[in-house]
Amino acid sequence: MSNKLNLVLQKMSPNLRKILSNTSWLLAERVLRMAVGFFVLAWVARYLGADQFGLLNYAISFVIIFTTIAHLGLNHFVVRDSVSELSSKDEILGTAFLLRLSSGILSFLLVTGIIFWLRPDEPLTRIIVVIVASSLLLQEFNVIDDWFQSQVQSKYAVSARNTAFIIMTLVRVTLIQTQAPLIAFALAYLIESALTFLGLVIAYQVSGQKIQAWRGNWRRAKSLMKVSWPLIFSNLAIMVYLYIDQIMLGQLADNKAVGVYAAAVRLSETWPFMATAIVSSAAPSIIAAKKVSETAYYEKIQKLCNFLEIIVYSIAIPMTFLSTFLVVLVFGQDYAPAGGILSIHIWSSLFVFLGYVKNIWIATEELTGFALSASIVGATINILLNIWLIPKYQGIGAAIATVISYGCADYIMCFIYPPARKFGWVMTKAMSLNGIVMILKKNH
Repeated sequence: MSNKLNLVLQKMSPNLRKILSNTSWLLAERVLRMAVGFFVLAWVARYLGADQFGLLNYAISFVIIFTTIAHLGLNHFVVRDSVSELSSKDEILGTAFLLRLSSGILSFLLVTGIIFWLRPDEPLTRIIVVIVASSLLLQEFNVIDDWFQSQVQSKYAVSARNTAFIIMTLVRVTLIQTQAPLIAFALAYLIESALTFLGLVIAYQVSGQKIQAWRGNWRRAKSLMKVSWPLIFSNLAIMVYLYIDQIMLGQLADNKAVGVYAAAVRLSETWPFMATAIVSSAAPSIIAAKKVSETAYYEKIQKLCNFLEIIVYSIAIPMTFLSTFLVVLVFGQDYAPAGGILSIHIWSSLFVFLGYVKNIWIATEELTGFALSASIVGATINILLNIWLIPKYQGIGAAIATVISYGCADYIMCFIYPPARKFGWVMTKAMSLNGIVMILKKNH
Protein backbone atom coordinates (compact mmCIF):
# COMPACT_ATOMS: atom_id res chain seq x y z
CA MET A 1 0.00 0.00 0.00
CA SER A 2 2.78 2.42 0.98
CA ASN A 3 4.69 1.56 -2.23
CA LYS A 4 1.65 2.40 -4.34
CA LEU A 5 1.21 5.66 -2.46
CA ASN A 6 4.87 6.56 -3.01
CA LEU A 7 4.50 5.77 -6.72
CA VAL A 8 1.47 8.06 -7.00
CA LEU A 9 3.30 10.84 -5.17
CA GLN A 10 6.34 10.49 -7.45
CA LYS A 11 4.15 10.94 -10.53
CA MET A 12 2.75 14.19 -9.18
CA SER A 13 4.30 17.52 -10.06
CA PRO A 14 6.39 19.17 -7.30
CA ASN A 15 3.81 21.96 -7.11
CA LEU A 16 0.93 19.51 -6.58
CA ARG A 17 2.90 17.60 -3.93
CA LYS A 18 3.55 20.89 -2.13
CA ILE A 19 -0.16 21.77 -2.23
CA LEU A 20 -1.14 18.33 -0.91
CA SER A 21 1.42 18.55 1.88
CA ASN A 22 0.21 22.02 2.85
CA THR A 23 -3.42 20.91 2.72
CA SER A 24 -2.68 17.89 4.91
CA TRP A 25 -1.25 20.18 7.59
CA LEU A 26 -4.31 22.42 7.48
CA LEU A 27 -6.70 19.46 7.48
CA ALA A 28 -4.84 17.85 10.39
CA GLU A 29 -5.28 21.06 12.38
CA ARG A 30 -9.00 21.22 11.65
CA VAL A 31 -9.52 17.54 12.41
CA LEU A 32 -7.78 18.06 15.76
CA ARG A 33 -10.06 21.01 16.47
CA MET A 34 -13.09 19.00 15.43
CA ALA A 35 -12.25 15.98 17.55
CA VAL A 36 -10.95 17.68 20.68
CA GLY A 37 -12.58 21.09 20.33
CA PHE A 38 -16.05 19.68 19.78
CA PHE A 39 -15.84 17.54 22.88
CA VAL A 40 -14.83 20.52 25.00
CA LEU A 41 -17.32 22.84 23.26
CA ALA A 42 -20.12 20.41 24.09
CA TRP A 43 -18.89 20.18 27.66
CA VAL A 44 -18.78 23.98 27.96
CA ALA A 45 -22.29 24.27 26.45
CA ARG A 46 -23.68 21.69 28.87
CA TYR A 47 -21.91 23.33 31.83
CA LEU A 48 -22.95 26.91 31.06
CA GLY A 49 -26.47 26.05 29.90
CA ALA A 50 -28.22 27.56 26.88
CA ASP A 51 -28.63 30.99 28.51
CA GLN A 52 -24.97 31.68 29.43
CA PHE A 53 -23.70 29.80 26.38
CA GLY A 54 -25.91 32.12 24.34
CA LEU A 55 -24.46 35.22 26.01
CA LEU A 56 -20.89 34.06 25.31
CA ASN A 57 -21.74 33.40 21.65
CA TYR A 58 -23.52 36.74 21.41
CA ALA A 59 -20.29 38.45 22.54
CA ILE A 60 -18.10 36.44 20.15
CA SER A 61 -20.45 37.09 17.20
CA PHE A 62 -20.55 40.79 18.04
CA VAL A 63 -16.75 41.03 18.04
CA ILE A 64 -16.19 38.85 14.96
CA ILE A 65 -18.19 41.31 12.85
CA PHE A 66 -15.62 43.99 13.69
CA THR A 67 -12.68 41.66 13.07
CA THR A 68 -13.10 42.40 9.37
CA ILE A 69 -12.32 46.07 10.03
CA ALA A 70 -9.18 45.02 11.90
CA HIS A 71 -8.12 42.79 8.97
CA LEU A 72 -8.72 45.58 6.41
CA GLY A 73 -9.44 43.01 3.69
CA LEU A 74 -5.69 42.64 3.14
CA ASN A 75 -5.37 38.85 3.40
CA HIS A 76 -5.54 37.90 -0.28
CA PHE A 77 -3.52 40.92 -1.40
CA VAL A 78 -0.71 40.18 1.06
CA VAL A 79 -0.66 36.59 -0.25
CA ARG A 80 -0.81 37.78 -3.87
CA ASP A 81 1.99 40.34 -3.49
CA SER A 82 4.15 37.94 -1.48
CA VAL A 83 3.90 35.43 -4.34
CA SER A 84 4.59 37.93 -7.14
CA GLU A 85 7.05 40.23 -5.29
CA LEU A 86 9.05 37.89 -3.08
CA SER A 87 12.00 40.29 -2.83
CA SER A 88 9.72 42.94 -1.25
CA LYS A 89 8.24 40.66 1.42
CA ASP A 90 9.57 42.68 4.38
CA GLU A 91 8.01 45.85 3.02
CA ILE A 92 4.73 44.06 2.25
CA LEU A 93 4.46 42.45 5.69
CA GLY A 94 5.66 45.53 7.57
CA THR A 95 3.19 47.81 5.83
CA ALA A 96 0.29 45.39 6.36
CA PHE A 97 1.27 45.01 10.04
CA LEU A 98 1.14 48.77 10.68
CA LEU A 99 -2.15 49.15 8.83
CA ARG A 100 -3.74 46.35 10.86
CA LEU A 101 -2.35 47.68 14.15
CA SER A 102 -4.15 50.97 13.54
CA SER A 103 -7.38 49.31 12.44
CA GLY A 104 -7.29 46.92 15.41
CA ILE A 105 -7.25 49.81 17.88
CA LEU A 106 -10.08 51.53 15.99
CA SER A 107 -12.15 48.31 15.93
CA PHE A 108 -11.74 47.80 19.68
CA LEU A 109 -12.94 51.34 20.40
CA LEU A 110 -15.94 50.90 18.09
CA VAL A 111 -17.00 47.62 19.72
CA THR A 112 -16.70 49.07 23.21
CA GLY A 113 -18.71 52.17 22.34
CA ILE A 114 -21.50 50.29 20.54
CA ILE A 115 -22.03 47.62 23.22
CA PHE A 116 -22.25 50.28 25.94
CA TRP A 117 -24.91 52.00 23.82
CA LEU A 118 -26.86 48.80 23.01
CA ARG A 119 -26.77 47.25 26.50
CA PRO A 120 -26.55 50.16 28.99
CA ASP A 121 -28.22 48.20 31.81
CA GLU A 122 -26.40 44.87 31.37
CA PRO A 123 -22.94 45.12 32.98
CA LEU A 124 -22.15 41.40 32.55
CA THR A 125 -22.83 41.57 28.80
CA ARG A 126 -20.63 44.66 28.46
CA ILE A 127 -17.77 43.04 30.42
CA ILE A 128 -17.90 39.83 28.35
CA VAL A 129 -17.92 41.75 25.05
CA VAL A 130 -15.02 44.04 26.07
CA ILE A 131 -12.90 41.04 27.15
CA VAL A 132 -13.51 39.21 23.87
CA ALA A 133 -12.99 42.44 21.89
CA SER A 134 -9.50 42.85 23.34
CA SER A 135 -8.39 40.15 20.87
CA LEU A 136 -8.84 42.77 18.12
CA LEU A 137 -5.71 44.51 19.41
CA LEU A 138 -3.64 41.49 18.31
CA GLN A 139 -4.94 40.97 14.76
CA GLU A 140 -1.92 42.63 13.12
CA PHE A 141 0.11 39.44 13.65
CA ASN A 142 -2.12 37.64 11.15
CA VAL A 143 0.20 38.94 8.42
CA ILE A 144 2.53 36.10 9.42
CA ASP A 145 -0.20 33.59 8.60
CA ASP A 146 -0.67 35.33 5.23
CA TRP A 147 3.06 34.94 4.57
CA PHE A 148 3.04 31.21 5.33
CA GLN A 149 0.03 30.77 3.01
CA SER A 150 1.84 32.55 0.19
CA GLN A 151 4.78 30.18 0.54
CA VAL A 152 2.56 27.10 0.95
CA GLN A 153 4.17 26.53 4.37
CA SER A 154 1.11 26.42 6.60
CA LYS A 155 2.71 23.82 8.88
CA TYR A 156 4.34 26.66 10.86
CA ALA A 157 1.06 28.52 11.41
CA VAL A 158 -0.72 25.24 12.16
CA SER A 159 1.84 24.36 14.84
CA ALA A 160 1.39 27.77 16.46
CA ARG A 161 -2.40 27.57 16.46
CA ASN A 162 -2.49 23.98 17.65
CA THR A 163 -0.17 24.67 20.57
CA ALA A 164 -2.40 27.53 21.75
CA PHE A 165 -5.50 25.43 21.14
CA ILE A 166 -4.25 22.45 23.17
CA ILE A 167 -3.14 24.64 26.08
CA MET A 168 -6.46 26.49 26.22
CA THR A 169 -8.46 23.29 25.79
CA LEU A 170 -6.87 22.02 29.00
CA VAL A 171 -7.59 25.38 30.63
CA ARG A 172 -11.28 25.19 29.65
CA VAL A 173 -11.56 21.68 31.08
CA THR A 174 -10.05 23.00 34.32
CA LEU A 175 -12.53 25.89 34.33
CA ILE A 176 -15.44 23.47 34.05
CA GLN A 177 -14.11 21.22 36.80
CA THR A 178 -13.55 24.17 39.13
CA GLN A 179 -17.01 25.60 38.30
CA ALA A 180 -15.56 28.86 37.00
CA PRO A 181 -17.87 31.79 36.12
CA LEU A 182 -18.75 32.88 32.58
CA ILE A 183 -16.15 35.68 32.64
CA ALA A 184 -13.38 33.07 32.90
CA PHE A 185 -14.48 31.51 29.60
CA ALA A 186 -14.40 34.93 27.92
CA LEU A 187 -10.85 35.41 29.23
CA ALA A 188 -9.93 31.99 27.82
CA TYR A 189 -11.00 33.21 24.36
CA LEU A 190 -8.72 36.25 24.68
CA ILE A 191 -5.76 34.28 26.03
CA GLU A 192 -6.02 31.73 23.20
CA SER A 193 -5.78 34.58 20.68
CA ALA A 194 -2.72 35.98 22.46
CA LEU A 195 -0.99 32.57 22.58
CA THR A 196 -1.77 31.96 18.90
CA PHE A 197 -0.18 35.21 17.78
CA LEU A 198 2.82 34.66 20.07
CA GLY A 199 3.21 31.25 18.45
CA LEU A 200 3.06 32.79 14.97
CA VAL A 201 5.86 35.20 15.87
CA ILE A 202 8.02 32.34 17.18
CA ALA A 203 7.23 30.18 14.13
CA TYR A 204 8.16 33.04 11.78
CA GLN A 205 11.51 33.48 13.50
CA VAL A 206 12.18 29.71 13.61
CA SER A 207 11.45 29.41 9.87
CA GLY A 208 14.43 31.69 9.23
CA GLN A 209 12.60 35.01 8.79
CA LYS A 210 13.10 38.18 10.83
CA ILE A 211 10.35 40.49 12.03
CA GLN A 212 13.04 43.10 12.71
CA ALA A 213 13.50 43.41 8.94
CA TRP A 214 9.91 44.54 8.40
CA ARG A 215 9.48 48.10 7.24
CA GLY A 216 6.51 50.24 6.37
CA ASN A 217 6.10 52.07 3.09
CA TRP A 218 3.55 54.83 2.68
CA ARG A 219 3.25 54.35 -1.07
CA ARG A 220 2.59 50.62 -0.65
CA ALA A 221 0.11 51.35 2.14
CA LYS A 222 -1.86 53.61 -0.20
CA SER A 223 -1.65 50.98 -2.93
CA LEU A 224 -2.91 48.22 -0.62
CA MET A 225 -5.74 50.34 0.74
CA LYS A 226 -6.74 51.40 -2.78
CA VAL A 227 -7.45 47.81 -3.83
CA SER A 228 -8.61 46.50 -0.45
CA TRP A 229 -10.98 49.19 0.81
CA PRO A 230 -14.01 47.75 -1.01
CA LEU A 231 -13.18 44.38 0.59
CA ILE A 232 -13.28 45.99 4.05
CA PHE A 233 -16.94 46.85 3.52
CA SER A 234 -17.52 43.65 1.57
CA ASN A 235 -16.09 41.47 4.34
CA LEU A 236 -17.94 43.55 6.94
CA ALA A 237 -21.16 42.87 5.05
CA ILE A 238 -20.23 39.17 4.87
CA MET A 239 -19.66 39.05 8.62
CA VAL A 240 -22.94 40.85 9.17
CA TYR A 241 -24.92 38.19 7.33
CA LEU A 242 -22.79 35.45 8.93
CA TYR A 243 -23.24 36.61 12.51
CA ILE A 244 -26.02 39.20 12.65
CA ASP A 245 -28.52 36.37 13.17
CA GLN A 246 -27.08 35.61 16.62
CA ILE A 247 -26.98 39.29 17.53
CA MET A 248 -30.55 39.84 16.34
CA LEU A 249 -31.73 36.74 18.20
CA GLY A 250 -30.17 38.25 21.31
CA GLN A 251 -31.96 41.54 20.69
CA LEU A 252 -35.33 40.22 19.42
CA ALA A 253 -35.55 37.01 21.50
CA ASP A 254 -33.24 36.12 24.42
CA ASN A 255 -29.86 34.61 25.30
CA LYS A 256 -31.32 31.09 25.44
CA ALA A 257 -32.51 31.37 21.83
CA VAL A 258 -28.97 32.44 20.91
CA GLY A 259 -27.53 29.44 22.77
CA VAL A 260 -29.78 26.95 20.99
CA TYR A 261 -29.10 28.56 17.60
CA ALA A 262 -25.36 28.70 18.31
CA ALA A 263 -25.33 24.94 18.96
CA ALA A 264 -26.80 24.31 15.50
CA VAL A 265 -24.47 26.80 13.83
CA ARG A 266 -21.40 25.28 15.49
CA LEU A 267 -22.28 21.88 14.03
CA SER A 268 -23.06 23.40 10.62
CA GLU A 269 -19.91 25.53 10.50
CA THR A 270 -17.60 22.71 11.53
CA TRP A 271 -17.37 21.44 7.96
CA PRO A 272 -16.13 24.46 5.97
CA PHE A 273 -12.70 23.83 7.52
CA MET A 274 -12.14 21.47 4.60
CA ALA A 275 -12.83 24.24 2.11
CA THR A 276 -10.55 26.74 3.84
CA ALA A 277 -7.72 24.22 4.05
CA ILE A 278 -8.03 23.11 0.42
CA VAL A 279 -8.56 26.60 -1.03
CA SER A 280 -5.75 28.18 1.02
CA SER A 281 -3.34 25.58 -0.32
CA ALA A 282 -4.59 25.84 -3.92
CA ALA A 283 -4.67 29.66 -4.01
CA PRO A 284 -1.01 30.23 -5.05
CA SER A 285 -1.41 27.68 -7.87
CA ILE A 286 -4.59 29.39 -9.13
CA ILE A 287 -2.93 32.82 -9.00
CA ALA A 288 0.07 31.46 -10.93
CA ALA A 289 -2.21 29.81 -13.54
CA LYS A 290 -3.71 33.22 -14.33
CA LYS A 291 -0.32 34.25 -15.71
CA VAL A 292 -0.19 31.18 -17.96
CA SER A 293 -3.61 31.33 -19.64
CA GLU A 294 -7.30 31.98 -18.96
CA THR A 295 -8.09 28.39 -19.92
CA ALA A 296 -5.68 26.89 -17.40
CA TYR A 297 -6.87 29.39 -14.80
CA TYR A 298 -10.57 28.54 -15.13
CA GLU A 299 -9.89 24.82 -15.43
CA LYS A 300 -8.20 24.90 -12.02
CA ILE A 301 -11.07 26.92 -10.54
CA GLN A 302 -13.72 24.57 -11.99
CA LYS A 303 -11.97 21.43 -10.73
CA LEU A 304 -11.60 22.95 -7.28
CA CYS A 305 -15.28 23.99 -7.15
CA ASN A 306 -16.42 20.56 -8.39
CA PHE A 307 -14.45 18.84 -5.65
CA LEU A 308 -15.76 21.16 -2.94
CA GLU A 309 -19.42 20.63 -3.88
CA ILE A 310 -19.02 16.84 -3.81
CA ILE A 311 -17.85 17.28 -0.22
CA VAL A 312 -20.85 19.53 0.55
CA TYR A 313 -23.46 17.03 -0.68
CA SER A 314 -21.78 14.14 1.13
CA ILE A 315 -22.12 16.11 4.38
CA ALA A 316 -25.40 18.04 3.97
CA ILE A 317 -27.65 15.13 2.95
CA PRO A 318 -26.89 12.89 5.98
CA MET A 319 -26.89 15.93 8.31
CA THR A 320 -30.40 16.88 7.17
CA PHE A 321 -31.83 13.59 8.41
CA LEU A 322 -29.60 13.11 11.46
CA SER A 323 -29.63 16.70 12.73
CA THR A 324 -31.66 16.27 15.95
CA PHE A 325 -29.83 13.07 16.86
CA LEU A 326 -26.46 14.79 16.41
CA VAL A 327 -27.46 17.89 18.39
CA VAL A 328 -28.72 15.85 21.37
CA LEU A 329 -25.67 13.59 21.21
CA VAL A 330 -23.24 16.51 21.30
CA PHE A 331 -25.00 19.18 23.36
CA GLY A 332 -27.65 17.34 25.35
CA GLN A 333 -31.44 17.21 25.43
CA ASP A 334 -31.78 20.91 26.40
CA TYR A 335 -30.48 21.84 22.93
CA ALA A 336 -32.82 19.47 21.00
CA PRO A 337 -34.68 22.36 19.26
CA ALA A 338 -31.40 23.10 17.46
CA GLY A 339 -31.97 19.97 15.32
CA GLY A 340 -34.51 21.65 13.07
CA ILE A 341 -32.28 24.70 12.76
CA LEU A 342 -29.29 22.55 11.76
CA SER A 343 -31.24 20.67 9.05
CA ILE A 344 -31.83 24.02 7.31
CA HIS A 345 -28.60 25.87 8.11
CA ILE A 346 -26.34 23.09 6.80
CA TRP A 347 -27.47 23.88 3.22
CA SER A 348 -25.79 27.26 3.41
CA SER A 349 -22.60 25.22 2.85
CA LEU A 350 -23.51 25.00 -0.85
CA PHE A 351 -22.59 28.66 -1.14
CA VAL A 352 -20.07 28.97 1.71
CA PHE A 353 -17.66 26.40 0.26
CA LEU A 354 -17.64 28.04 -3.18
CA GLY A 355 -17.44 31.47 -1.55
CA TYR A 356 -13.86 30.73 -0.49
CA VAL A 357 -12.91 30.07 -4.12
CA LYS A 358 -14.80 33.17 -5.23
CA ASN A 359 -12.74 35.28 -2.82
CA ILE A 360 -9.54 34.10 -4.54
CA TRP A 361 -11.09 34.78 -7.95
CA ILE A 362 -12.22 38.28 -6.90
CA ALA A 363 -8.77 39.16 -5.53
CA THR A 364 -7.05 37.86 -8.68
CA GLU A 365 -9.47 39.67 -11.01
CA GLU A 366 -9.46 42.78 -8.76
CA LEU A 367 -13.26 42.90 -8.77
CA THR A 368 -13.53 44.14 -5.20
CA GLY A 369 -16.34 46.48 -6.18
CA PHE A 370 -18.47 43.48 -7.12
CA ALA A 371 -17.63 41.79 -3.82
CA LEU A 372 -18.82 44.87 -1.98
CA SER A 373 -22.11 45.07 -3.89
CA ALA A 374 -22.87 41.36 -3.47
CA SER A 375 -22.10 41.42 0.23
CA ILE A 376 -24.24 44.49 0.86
CA VAL A 377 -27.14 42.81 -0.96
CA GLY A 378 -26.66 39.64 1.10
CA ALA A 379 -26.43 41.51 4.40
CA THR A 380 -29.49 43.62 3.60
CA ILE A 381 -31.60 40.59 2.65
CA ASN A 382 -30.42 38.76 5.78
CA ILE A 383 -31.30 41.62 8.12
CA LEU A 384 -34.74 42.18 6.55
CA LEU A 385 -35.57 38.46 6.64
CA ASN A 386 -34.38 38.22 10.25
CA ILE A 387 -36.62 41.14 11.26
CA TRP A 388 -39.54 39.35 9.63
CA LEU A 389 -38.83 35.73 10.61
CA ILE A 390 -37.12 35.81 14.04
CA PRO A 391 -40.11 37.16 16.04
CA LYS A 392 -42.27 34.31 14.64
CA TYR A 393 -39.86 31.41 14.26
CA GLN A 394 -36.76 32.42 16.27
CA GLY A 395 -33.82 30.13 15.32
CA ILE A 396 -35.63 28.42 12.43
CA GLY A 397 -36.37 31.82 10.92
CA ALA A 398 -32.75 32.91 11.31
CA ALA A 399 -31.56 29.72 9.54
CA ILE A 400 -33.95 30.28 6.60
CA ALA A 401 -32.77 33.89 6.33
CA THR A 402 -29.15 32.72 6.30
CA VAL A 403 -29.56 30.21 3.45
CA ILE A 404 -31.56 32.63 1.27
CA SER A 405 -29.17 35.54 1.81
CA TYR A 406 -26.11 33.37 1.06
CA GLY A 407 -27.71 32.18 -2.16
CA CYS A 408 -28.51 35.74 -3.25
CA ALA A 409 -25.10 37.21 -2.42
CA ASP A 410 -22.81 34.37 -3.50
CA TYR A 411 -24.70 32.95 -6.47
CA ILE A 412 -27.53 35.03 -7.94
CA MET A 413 -25.46 38.23 -7.89
CA CYS A 414 -22.92 36.58 -10.21
CA PHE A 415 -25.52 36.57 -12.99
CA ILE A 416 -26.67 40.13 -12.32
CA TYR A 417 -23.11 41.49 -12.66
CA PRO A 418 -21.86 40.68 -16.23
CA PRO A 419 -18.10 40.28 -15.47
CA ALA A 420 -18.98 37.66 -12.83
CA ARG A 421 -21.25 35.52 -15.01
CA LYS A 422 -18.42 33.21 -15.99
CA PHE A 423 -17.80 32.38 -12.34
CA GLY A 424 -21.58 32.03 -11.88
CA TRP A 425 -21.59 29.26 -14.48
CA VAL A 426 -18.61 27.64 -12.74
CA MET A 427 -20.72 27.55 -9.56
CA THR A 428 -23.74 26.19 -11.48
CA LYS A 429 -21.71 23.32 -12.90
CA ALA A 430 -20.22 22.54 -9.50
CA MET A 431 -23.60 22.59 -7.71
CA SER A 432 -25.06 20.31 -10.40
CA LEU A 433 -22.36 17.79 -9.44
CA ASN A 434 -20.29 18.36 -12.57
CA GLY A 435 -17.35 16.76 -10.77
CA ILE A 436 -19.09 13.39 -10.46
CA VAL A 437 -20.17 13.56 -14.12
CA MET A 438 -16.56 14.17 -15.19
CA ILE A 439 -15.32 11.25 -13.08
CA LEU A 440 -17.95 8.92 -14.58
CA LYS A 441 -17.02 10.01 -18.12
CA LYS A 442 -13.35 9.25 -17.43
CA ASN A 443 -14.22 5.79 -16.12
CA HIS A 444 -16.16 5.02 -19.30
